Amino acid sequence: MVWLSKMTGRTYRLLSEAEWEYATRANTTTAYSWGNEIGQGRANCDGCGSQWDAKRPAPVGSFAANQFGVYDVHGNVWEWVEDCYASDYATAHDDGSAWMPTNCTQRVVRGGSWINVPRLVRAAVRSSNAPDFRDYDLGFRIGRTLSTTTPITATPGAR
Repeated sequence: MVWLSKMTGRTYRLLSEAEWEYATRANTTTAYSWGNEIGQGRANCDGCGSQWDAKRPAPVGSFAANQFGVYDVHGNVWEWVEDCYASDYATAHDDGSAWMPTNCTQRVVRGGSWINVPRLVRAAVRSSNAPDFRDYDLGFRIGRTLSTTTPITATPGAR
């Protein structure tokens, strides 16, 4: 994200795990942002009922946005987050910032992917990989740090 921040003069970064889950759940407590059943055609996974199921990642914006306006939060590709992996949330910060000890050997990935079954694309599912791991079902979602003096502008149709 350093190159994007340098190009734009704005600070971009990976989401913290807490930010990722907050954005994904969109004020819900259900397995998926739309409810407790996967349904048909709401996500890209092996058994989600989309045209891309178990074939390949779907184009961005292929599925309806959640209540916060965030697209494609379940399935498609696992998404890196900034946090180092811990087996539970005991190490999580109260302010939602990323947990980054100096000896980070595994990073958290969230969201599941197009090759996973529906239960693995639920909002609560998390996994980990070595920070230098690369794969065909792994990607990222970026966030931008805003300050109270940063005006928020929206471009119609932008995702």
